[in-house]
Amino acid sequence: MITRCGLDCRDCYAYPNDCPGCKVVAGKPAWAESIGEEQCQLYQCSAAKAYAHCGQCNELPCKMWYDLKDPSLSDEGHLQAINERIERLRSLQ
Repeated sequence: MITRCGLDCRDCYAYPNDCPGCKVVAGKPAWAESIGEEQCQLYQCSAAKAYAHCGQCNELPCKMWYDLKDPSLSDEGHLQAINERIERLRSLQ
């Protein structure tokens, strides 16, 4: 249940009741509306580039990764989460 951006759906508050997983909902998770989006920007980007996930992109992590911050995380927590997601994606290759 690893998303295109390296999150684990099983760690999400919305999984599985409100959201069956990013892959299943084509990047339209339950939380997207709360940030004013219809579809996750990271999902859109990787899909447009025909990547299975962001780990296949040479720009990882791009500016979008830093800009899309979970408001419940501190800046330090945000950077730690990015590093964990990058490691997770690189292990998929």
